[in-house]
Amino acid sequence: MRQLLPHPVDPIDPVDVYAGLPAADGRPALRLNMIASVDGAITVGGVSGPLGGAGDHRVFTALRSFADAILVAAGTVRAEGYGPASVPLVIVTRSCQLDLDAPLFTETPVRPVVVTVATAPSERRERAAEVADVLVAGERDVDLPAALCALGRRGHASVLAEGGPTLNAQLARADLIDELCLTVSPVLAGGDAGRILAGPPLPSTHRFAPVSVCEDDGFLFLRLRPATERTTDPAPSRPASPASRIAGL
Repeated sequence: MRQLLPHPVDPIDPVDVYAGLPAADGRPALRLNMIASVDGAITVGGVSGPLGGAGDHRVFTALRSFADAILVAAGTVRAEGYGPASVPLVIVTRSCQLDLDAPLFTETPVRPVVVTVATAPSERRERAAEVADVLVAGERDVDLPAALCALGRRGHASVLAEGGPTLNAQLARADLIDELCLTVSPVLAGGDAGRILAGPPLPSTHRFAPVSVCEDDGFLFLRLRPATERTTDPAPSRPASPASRIAGL
């Protein structure tokens, strides 16, 4: 792997690239790690694995090594087949409908955390509490700021979010993403796969600035942090070229 920005370094260890994350105010710092094809697809055949490579795996491992907890939506846990982790796996679910006999609950060295809501069926919450720590954050929708603060009280200073896109959008809407680590896979995927965020448009445009850019075997590894500005005005539209108007584009 080689670093292109902020200054060239070749080779470079991902551990050196991703070390250090600014402290957040009153809650754990949160990183979001995602991968997408050059046309924006985050999955191929419903999973992210086909987009990855050796360099992406090294970055994935480095990011997890810095995390005190891993935040992930229940749907992503099911789709990606999550197993036991060396740090607490924090699973976000409104329904509390989970496969509690899965190895991530029964064979893990670290007890998982289930973040749910007060309206989740009480019997499911009670069953989850047998194999995980259950945090209730919110009445009908998960209150992510409250959940992060609760994780902070448990001693977690750094949280790594791994999706899915609905959870990512909720984190963005609550302005909780302190760093976005995006791997751009050098493939065109096509199809109807989603983007890294899913759901209604954000109330304002969230601008991010690059901290570092690395490359390995055609993959780009972008490390970005929020810029200070927020804008609610859409970018001015660019006049269509004559050719595109003729083509009806």
